[in-house]
Amino acid sequence: MAARREADEQITEDMRRRAGEFSQEFGVPIAFIAVRGDPFTELRRVADEIRADAVVVGASAHAGHRLIGSLAVRLVKAARWPVTVVP
Repeated sequence: MAARREADEQITEDMRRRAGEFSQEFGVPIAFIAVRGDPFTELRRVADEIRADAVVVGASAHAGHRLIGSLAVRLVKAARWPVTVVP
């Protein structure tokens, strides 16, 4: 469990660094927020908290999502903000 948490923290810091580099290179302000939990619940909570204008998520390639619905579909059904799904 400790090894998993350490790996997660390293990945988070790498993503934070890369987002900062992207922000500087392209002049786009980025607020990097890392949370743990159910993706749908946490994206909804953070988007509401920061009063997001839109949500952008990647498309799911998981076959099981056809039965229970992907994260993107669940966010679209929440109908709180425009949702863009990218491949």
